[in-house]
Amino acid sequence: MKIGGLELENNLMLAPLAGMSDVGFRAVCASQGAAITFSEMLSAQAMKHDSKKTADMTVTNPDEKIKFAQIFGHEAQVMAQAASSPLLADFDGIDINMGCPAPKVVKNGDGSALLKNLSLAGEIISAVKNATKKPVSVKVRLGFQNENIAQIVRACQEGGADFITVHGRTREQGYAGKVNLEAIALAKSVATVPIVGNGDVVDLQSFQNMLATNVDGVMIGRGALGRPWIFSELLGRECRNKFDLILRHVQILREHYPEKWLVLYLRKHFLSYAAAFKAGGEAKRRLAISPSIDESLEILKEQFNHFEIF
Repeated sequence: MKIGGLELENNLMLAPLAGMSDVGFRAVCASQGAAITFSEMLSAQAMKHDSKKTADMTVTNPDEKIKFAQIFGHEAQVMAQAASSPLLADFDGIDINMGCPAPKVVKNGDGSALLKNLSLAGEIISAVKNATKKPVSVKVRLGFQNENIAQIVRACQEGGADFITVHGRTREQGYAGKVNLEAIALAKSVATVPIVGNGDVVDLQSFQNMLATNVDGVMIGRGALGRPWIFSELLGRECRNKFDLILRHVQILREHYPEKWLVLYLRKHFLSYAAAFKAGGEAKRRLAISPSIDESLEILKEQFNHFEIF
């Protein structure tokens, strides 16, 4: 798969995950085979006001092969400014969020709210495209309340998108119900740019089901939480160092962020890893109240050893 001047080594991508797509997690997913990694969504308005919190989310790592920064907003000029911001200098591409279903995002006219105004959506894509020489992608849903993915794809193409990621649900559905593979196939059939399928890819069977829609690439989100090695599995490789990946995740974050903040932040990742190791309720309870990262790693190590044995 080729995006602009970027040559991808395979068709797998790590989705932008709000509150989870930190630089450490992206790096370990990339090491396992994710050809493109996406930052969690960055507020264009916050970047305009030099938000330190947003700046902290733009850290990258050399292990990431191709890096896209995902931005969100509903003002074309502000989005264009964000796309050309020095904060995003280390990223290889820009992704526009037009799919987030969160009420607080939609309320402001951002994310999937743009699917209700395809004229504005196209204007934003065009403005971002004109503001950068980097490839520009768009992440969308099948529609807001009702499916109108064919019109959405055409609007994104006309705006100048280099590729489009389609999550197979409407905004109204949130993350409930099964992903609509037929609608993703429809998006591919009307597209003149690459289409990436997203939604419910958690194992080899669901991966193959997504590929059967003829998409050019597959983006994995929740299926990678706690399991960054899913990319290796889908590529037919064996991951022999699962616990080492967790250590690497933590090491990278410790290079950039204060320990006190990481103790609380990493709990959600640790609980995801624990779930992957089939940890019981007591282990999860201990992780949820652990006062230190090193103690949490010891708890996870216990669960990992049990997981490996049985």
